Amino acid sequence: MRAAALALAVGVLLAGCGGNSPSQPAGSIKVTMTEYHFDPSTISAPSGKVVFFVVNAGTISHDLVIRDSTNTKVGGSELISAGDSFVFTVDSIAAGTYAYFCDQPGHEGLGMKGTLTVS
Repeated sequence: MRAAALALAVGVLLAGCGGNSPSQPAGSIKVTMTEYHFDPSTISAPSGKVVFFVVNAGTISHDLVIRDSTNTKVGGSELISAGDSFVFTVDSIAAGTYAYFCDQPGHEGLGMKGTLTVS
């Protein structure tokens, strides 16, 4: 009886871990976020459809937004809670150089930015 109660307790605890974070899709580009950094800080991708798998390994919420040279947003994630991940797709991205950053107040200024080169 005691073993069954322990097993039930462990199962309940494990069910609460990890939130609704998806698994990394095959062929996606993984970007990990922490305070106040992206890893990697430079990404290369082919033009066309690009899938991003963004993991928040930090302790506060972050997001990842991609903008072109005219500061127009071309794609991005939702706000991702600490410990969660998110998958998003940019359906058609042209060759060029893009910036990506966290658009939470002050995060980009603290160094949470990177460069995406599409060929």
